[in-house]
Order: sequence, then C-alpha cells, then structure tokens
Amino acid sequence: MRGLFKSILVLLLLLIPASGVYLMAQSTRVRNVVLVHGAFADGSSWSKVIPLLQAQGLHVTSVAIPLTSFTDDVAATKRAIAAEDGPVILVGHSYGGVVITEAGNDPKVVGLVYVAAFAPDANQNITEISKPFPPPPGLNMVKPLTDGFILLTPEGIETAFAQDLTKEEKALILAVQPQTAGAIFGAKPTEAAWHDKPTWYIVSSNDRMIAPEQEKSMAKQMNATTTVLPSSHVAMLSHPREVANVIVDAATGKK
Repeated sequence: MRGLFKSILVLLLLLIPASGVYLMAQSTRVRNVVLVHGAFADGSSWSKVIPLLQAQGLHVTSVAIPLTSFTDDVAATKRAIAAEDGPVILVGHSYGGVVITEAGNDPKVVGLVYVAAFAPDANQNITEISKPFPPPPGLNMVKPLTDGFILLTPEGIETAFAQDLTKEEKALILAVQPQTAGAIFGAKPTEAAWHDKPTWYIVSSNDRMIAPEQEKSMAKQMNATTTVLPSSHVAMLSHPREVANVIVDAATGKK
C-alpha cells in the first residue's frame, strides 16, 4: 500500500507541472482585437474581417478615428483600448499604422499588426520615411478641400486604392469616404511601440498607395513576422481571410 501511495504521489508531481504549462499556454491567447482604419476610409473597411475574427471567439472593436488630427486619432484609439477588459492586439491599416505606433505604447497592447501600413520610428513622419522609395501613383489622385482637408478622387479609388475590388465595392468606398486632414501625414509618434512588442506585417504586393518596396523595408526594420499578399492597398477587403488569419496568429502568439 505504501508503495502504491508513493507511486501515485510521484505521478501527481509529474502531472502538476505539465498541467501548469498547458494552462499557461492556453491563457496566452488574447481575446480583444482593436482595428484602426487609415486615411480616405472608415470603420467599414474592416467589414469582411470582423465576422471572421468573431467566428474565432475574438472580441473585435473597429475604431472610427476622426481623421481630424493625429492627436484626435490617437485619443480615439486609446479610448477603445481602455474600454477592453484585458490584453489587446492592435491592428492598423495605412495611416492607421502611424496611429498604432503611438497608441500601441499602452500597456494593455501586447501585439501589433500592420496591414499595408506606415510604420515610422519615433520623431519620423510619413513623408520622411517615404523619400527613399518610388512615389506611388495614388499620391497624384488627391483632391484638396477647404481648411486643409483632402479627399481621394474617384479615379484614385478606382485605379490606386482598391483596383482589385468590384465596381460595387469601389462605389461604397467612395460614398463613405471621410474627409481627411492633410496635416496627419506630417504627424510624428513620440515613441514607437514596435520596438518593444511583437509585430506582424502584411505587405500588399500590388499596392499603389504605398510602394510595396517600402512596406517590405518597414517590416524588416521592425523584425515583423511578414506575410505578402497579391493585393491592392485594401488587403482586408480583397483578401479578408488571409488578413484575419494573421490577426488570429497575433492573438495566439504564433510567429
């Protein structure tokens, strides 16, 4: 009997650490995802990705940043992060990458996903980091409004922003396009969160708003886990499943 008790005790001692490791692995899954759209777009740009993430049991928030100033956009993102009940994966598209680079310094953010997005370092703006690369065609398809705001022209959406979407999808992007403050392109993060947090990057190889060479360079600089998709600038609309898969990888810590 004493021998049997000893054997059971040894078995329990062996199982407890293993169970602890298993529980620890399970607990590393992040449940909250905050999505940040870019310029010339609104929260509906994530409409195809959101249900795919929700089907994986993730709690998803698409932030409607106002695009009135970098300060306002970061503040809106931080409010969304504060509303979550636990750790957050923060995702940014295009100019939204600048926003998450700053807002991602919040201690609740445990991972960053850049989707065809700008990823400046501290005290750098979009113009500065784009100089070494060929200017994309979309830059010539911007229409100035009053008070320093701009819009992307219908031709810009058709041929440079979303050239691989359907006619109906392009028409919707045009209809919901918000006015964007031109000053946001001069915004500089005070601290780049990607230096200290795990990072994933989706390169759009057919992008005509950001040079694909620049996207690859930014991903390399951040040492990001990188996925390349044969997509226009709006990869989350043309390749939603692949984009969702990368975000799920970030939520599970898969590199």
